[in-house]
Amino acid sequence: MSKAWLLAFIFLLSVAPIMVTAADASPSNDALFSQDGYRLDRYRSPTPDAIDGVQTISTAELKAALTASPAPVIIDVINSEYRASRFIETKPHNSVPGAYWLPNTGRGTLDQPWYDYLIRNAVRLTRNKQDYPVVVMCKSDCWLSWNAARRLQDAGFTNLYWYKNGIDSWQNAGLPVDVITPVPPEF
Repeated sequence: MSKAWLLAFIFLLSVAPIMVTAADASPSNDALFSQDGYRLDRYRSPTPDAIDGVQTISTAELKAALTASPAPVIIDVINSEYRASRFIETKPHNSVPGAYWLPNTGRGTLDQPWYDYLIRNAVRLTRNKQDYPVVVMCKSDCWLSWNAARRLQDAGFTNLYWYKNGIDSWQNAGLPVDVITPVPPEF
């Protein structure tokens, strides 16, 4: 074995862990989504324009829908810390008037109790009519609402709307808001 080859081999061994570490640390789209296609991380980042099989609804369309018959069920999914069997709120949460707050149901991975909480409440709010209009919302550029809308779709709801622009766009349009509290879970 030549001295040059030995030095090259030692050099490669010394940098190989750095190369592997750097490659492992670089973000990839595969790391952002579960095997089922739900977003797992970086929830506040640009979202797609649409969800297959779910209608994207604008602020003007949502405002009009609120006066339609039947008015849609609006589900706000922004996260809230949940400890010791209660939600910990540090400031009021504004949402579209009449919205129901089902926090923590838009995460990419849901424990069974949180999944059941979302589905059970959606069924209750739609009076067990999976074709009843349901709008899912959060903030603008928020994957939580994208995940929750897909999850409801996967559970069989067929008349779904995604308010992609979220509460910030609603407020920026000067529209009224309600301060809402989370729907208490049954677990």
